[in-house]
Amino acid sequence: MFSSPEKRTFVLALFLVVATLALYNGVGRYPFINFDDNRYVTENPQVRAGLTAGTLRWAFTTTTESNWHPLTWLSHALDCQLFGTNAGGHHYVNVLLHAVNAVLLFLILQRAAGYPWRSLMAALLFAVHPVNVESVAWVAERKNVLSMLFFLLALMAYERYAKQQSGACYLQLLGLFACGLMAKPMVITLPFVLLLWDYWPLQRMNLGTDRGTSGGKFVGQRAARPSRTDEQSNHYPSRPLPRLILEKLPLFALSAISAVITMKVQNAGGAMNLGQQFALAPRVENALLSYVGYLRMALWPAGLAPFYPHPGSSLGSGRVLLATGILIAGTVAVIRAHQRQYLLVGWFWFLGTLVPMIGLVQVGGQAMADRYAYLPFVGLFVMACWGVPDFARAVRVPAWWLAPAGAMVVLVLMLLTYRQLMFWKSDLALWSRTVAVTGPNFVAQDNLGNALVAEGRIEEALPHFEAAAQIYPQDPVAWLNIATHNQLSGRISEAIGQFQAVLTMTSDTALRTQALENLGSAYRQNRDYTQARQSYESALSISPDDSRALVGMGLASLKSGDSAGAAASFTRAMEIQPTAVGYLLLQEALEKQGETQKAEAAHRQAQALARDMDSAQKTADLLSTQ
Repeated sequence: MFSSPEKRTFVLALFLVVATLALYNGVGRYPFINFDDNRYVTENPQVRAGLTAGTLRWAFTTTTESNWHPLTWLSHALDCQLFGTNAGGHHYVNVLLHAVNAVLLFLILQRAAGYPWRSLMAALLFAVHPVNVESVAWVAERKNVLSMLFFLLALMAYERYAKQQSGACYLQLLGLFACGLMAKPMVITLPFVLLLWDYWPLQRMNLGTDRGTSGGKFVGQRAARPSRTDEQSNHYPSRPLPRLILEKLPLFALSAISAVITMKVQNAGGAMNLGQQFALAPRVENALLSYVGYLRMALWPAGLAPFYPHPGSSLGSGRVLLATGILIAGTVAVIRAHQRQYLLVGWFWFLGTLVPMIGLVQVGGQAMADRYAYLPFVGLFVMACWGVPDFARAVRVPAWWLAPAGAMVVLVLMLLTYRQLMFWKSDLALWSRTVAVTGPNFVAQDNLGNALVAEGRIEEALPHFEAAAQIYPQDPVAWLNIATHNQLSGRISEAIGQFQAVLTMTSDTALRTQALENLGSAYRQNRDYTQARQSYESALSISPDDSRALVGMGLASLKSGDSAGAAASFTRAMEIQPTAVGYLLLQEALEKQGETQKAEAAHRQAQALARDMDSAQKTADLLSTQ
């Protein structure tokens, strides 16, 4: 069929790329989602500025979003440089990265383990499984696909190092691992994965015993290793386990450094505050149940959603015991099937790579997340794609039956993925679906309400905000939205009290900034300009480059008679996020100072930015009268 193994590899890799791009092509028409996409891209001035020296410094020093992932920030900034805030370009980059990851997985498996068709199937499952829709269709999850890229490249570099024992290859491995950690610390378990890789497929681990086989019969006696001819001709010198661990000490050191940084950043950013409400016992119980939940997702990917609320202490002991029994049974089974080394490696790949995200150290209010399965499910795919052919051979199922069966599995998964992608086409579709499939879910109710507000359906949104507050009374987002609704409805005093309450509920910098901005706006509506300026000053002390707070400060300064201060605030705001309305307000402040020429220049800037100058002028006049 193929004139050479190289040509076969090329054709199969090309097939993977085409299948992945075809399946995900529609996301290029999708908008940004109102769940972190604003914080990562659309409302992030540093990212929107593109690749500048300032953005580079910021990316390596900021702890925004309770994460230190400078390469992810730079990736988003590069997208903004290339595509601006056109969501399609950002989405396509995610899709391309996912396609590249699928190809790398295929190449790595084929080179290290042999069996091109098994390797292709594992890569196809990775490419088309519905659980990965979240990682690909969500722009803010660039960190997932980007860190996986570096993880797979590091695995490829390790394979070269294992064969050549080259210092250059090892340095390359270290560099790629560091890049992966700077994209997302999800890949922190790489050193442990490499030890599994030493056991199988590289067969480097010398335990002083017969190392078994990678294929054969599911019976007690040992079967001969199947011939792999051109599928794997590499030889990897074996080493004692202590030496294999020793050679990975620099990698373990990088993992430790990344863990310390991540814990400090997440704790400082408030991401761990919600998790601290859960005692150790509920966290362990949820982790056990989540492992089984991920297994269910792999086999039956239905009811997927971007947020699954943490059950807290509501889990029944029966469910926890059943989950524990399933995990113990699975572990015992793969250990007993030691002749099938890929089963042990795949199982412990799945269990081990999920440890940082399983919730033993709780970050945020989710019980589990589809995106967390992006790396761990590779282990399950390997188990399936090596185990099914071996089992079929053991029970004498004709080998040619596997091809149509595998094609049917891939087709079904593609159809499910296509359906899942439809829920990501808009905020309204995504959060309506999430509310429908996850039960009481305050995050979904908040975001569904915000989606309705964005469509101008403010009164329809209020019941969703109230539902969120009822589900979780300490939800700052719900109360922020309820307060904003009261402010828009003219209930200013009530709104002020609610905005102040929000400030006591959260340490999240973005939420506090927004609450203070809205509080300042409410004080302006009450003609209390002193309190308004204090609120804006507090917001700017948290986020000095927040253009909305700067505009609010300018408006409060104008009404207080400080036209110079107003002009300075408006000028700074326009440097960060220029708008026609902002330049018209700057024009007014400059005119009050007698700066006629500068005022005329500001007016020309407004004209250049405005799509509808009359509408922009009316908005500026309305703001300046409050």
